[in-house]
Amino acid sequence: MFTLTYVYRDSTAVLGPLATYAEPHCYDLCAEHSERLTAPMGWELVRLPVEEESEPSADDLEALADAVREAARPAPGPGHEPVGQGTEVGRRGHLRVLRSEPAGTQPGQE
Repeated sequence: MFTLTYVYRDSTAVLGPLATYAEPHCYDLCAEHSERLTAPMGWELVRLPVEEESEPSADDLEALADAVREAARPAPGPGHEPVGQGTEVGRRGHLRVLRSEPAGTQPGQE
């Protein structure tokens, strides 16, 4: 697996090792698609060296086990965190910070 990152400012597409976290303008590709990748006209394609795949490390296996445990946890029952309800307490760009209201309380009542 590989990660393709577009650097719009430099008109460059960078293909490198699989990223460990998501970022804007990044796309994960399989080996077949990474081999056939071409950059848009007028752009430069930079292929970073990728290490040969090796056996998973202890950290990789532990991270996988943690992810499986998290996915196996039962979903919270009714009354836990209401979806789509809350009071806006802050804003950053197009994102809003919401505070959940206690069960049975309407926004603005406390």
